Amino acid sequence: KLEEFLNFKQLNKSLKEGVLLDYYTAGFCWAKEMNFSLMQLSGFMDLLHFLLENLSDKHMTLGENLKELGKAMAGIGENDSERSSDLNFFSIEQAKAVVDYV
Repeated sequence: KLEEFLNFKQLNKSLKEGVLLDYYTAGFCWAKEMNFSLMQLSGFMDLLHFLLENLSDKHMTLGENLKELGKAMAGIGENDSERSSDLNFFSIEQAKAVVDYV
């Protein structure tokens, strides 16, 4: 199903598509094991896509990308609307697990 969703047509011939399918499948399975809600699962998959784009399109180093992850996760669990994260549907414990996973 994920292969269809990602619209991979050359999976048997393309190493890139195979690696991407593994990347997203591993993330999806981990998130399911964490019992993430549908919203959390969607947000996590978006986060994986964001991090991969940072590497492939923006050519960020691992360190720069981890800083971006920190910015994205900043404010989780805080009530202050200025500091709250777009990923505020994660608990603090879940956010720590996401960072550990990445």
